[in-house]
Amino acid sequence: MAKAELKANQKTEVEDSSSLKGTLASVFFVGLFIVVTWVSVYYLFVDRF
Repeated sequence: MAKAELKANQKTEVEDSSSLKGTLASVFFVGLFIVVTWVSVYYLFVDRF
């Protein structure tokens, strides 16, 4: 059976190259679309009565 070797001096580098700006913009766009849709439907409902 093979023995697992532990490397004590091994460093893990984490790259922080992932940007969430596009995700934030997409979430704001979808949220704005939902709010505009709800307000439009509400005014259509109120206008009928």
